[in-house]
Amino acid sequence: MKRVCVFCGSNPGLNPAYASAARAMGQAIAAQGLGLVYGGGHVGLMGIVADAAMRGGAEVVGIIPETLMKREVGHGAITELRVVSTMHERKAMMADLADGFIVLPGGIGTLEEAVEAFTWTQLGIHDKGLVFLDTAGYWQRMGTVFDHMVAEGFLHERHRAMVTFAPDPDTALEALARFTPVAVEKWAEKTQR
Repeated sequence: MKRVCVFCGSNPGLNPAYASAARAMGQAIAAQGLGLVYGGGHVGLMGIVADAAMRGGAEVVGIIPETLMKREVGHGAITELRVVSTMHERKAMMADLADGFIVLPGGIGTLEEAVEAFTWTQLGIHDKGLVFLDTAGYWQRMGTVFDHMVAEGFLHERHRAMVTFAPDPDTALEALARFTPVAVEKWAEKTQR
């Protein structure tokens, strides 16, 4: 593993634990000699994780669409800031540059990025792990949703096991390093009408 993609909010959130976790994540990435790939913003948790990784000596690559350069305030003090045309291009480039994904607290955009990365692993488009950093129980309900999908027959149990939840950055990075994708030939059992 050379680079980790971190999905996270462009706001810091209300709980100070979120900013602390983002800072610790950036520090842990740098301490392990890894690079950071992220959404390219200078604001919110994005800016905090990028600044911490940079201070620790990590390579930091930000990917930001032109439309968000002003809104998310593109980070001007990172190793490289790539400006792309669309959100689709942003996500594809982030996935191409990273060897795995860690999800910090965030909003709908963060959730959408995470679920797409999970889907791409499930479909075999890539073979990269996804770990939710469950700071202050933020993602606990997401695990419950995934479990409900399994219980209702919409998500295979072996696919559900590909996504993990970690209490701290070091555990999250360890989980990514151990990740092995699972191939499942059928999504669900066929039913009669």
